Amino acid sequence: MNQLELETLLEKVVPGGVVTRDVAGDLVLEVDAGQWLEAAKLLKDHPDLYFEQLIDLCGVDYHTYGESEWIGQRSTFTGFSRAVHREGEAKGDSLAERYAVVVHFLSLKHNHRLRVRAFCPDNDMPLVDSLCSLWSVANWFEREAFDLYGIVFDGHPDLRRILTDYGFVGHPFRKDFPLGGHVEPRFDPEKGRVIYEPVTSIDPRTLVPRVIRSDHRYEVKSPQSAVEKE
Repeated sequence: MNQLELETLLEKVVPGGVVTRDVAGDLVLEVDAGQWLEAAKLLKDHPDLYFEQLIDLCGVDYHTYGESEWIGQRSTFTGFSRAVHREGEAKGDSLAERYAVVVHFLSLKHNHRLRVRAFCPDNDMPLVDSLCSLWSVANWFEREAFDLYGIVFDGHPDLRRILTDYGFVGHPFRKDFPLGGHVEPRFDPEKGRVIYEPVTSIDPRTLVPRVIRSDHRYEVKSPQSAVEKE
């Protein structure tokens, strides 16, 4: 079965699924969050598909998707120009659906790979069904997506943080999460334990490297220097 035949089969087997191709030509199946578990069952059990192996699962934050960073003439002092809108971008521009869950499947029987994506309908409480009942390996992947993005997986047997500390505040892979975090730990000798306080030791800074060229093409010259040169 070639890619075109697989694409046709996916559209036939998964009701409401939309099949597209990424920049590398690989197939991407997009389903509604309400069909997430049902679609996964069909992909795993259908004899012509049989995606029996879940390779990876992750969350995605599409906040500011469709905006880009470009090097401008004034970037020498401030870093890259911010929030340059690109026309014609895909879903996510309006932030109507900000968070998505992406899974990569492999069919060893048919030697096919597939990426499946579902957008969470509620940005305040991103929620999809857990796939742990179908693939036990999804357990830690979903815990990671919950920890880093705050995506909740309904039906997960033990949904709790897996990478950050017990007292960590927020979800660090969200694009609006502050680079320095919300709180910082320190050992309090009077209390004899580690305590968490608002971040005070990290100064706000631009983490974009300054562009330095031998021909100084990006340097901004002051009006006074231009007059002296003339």
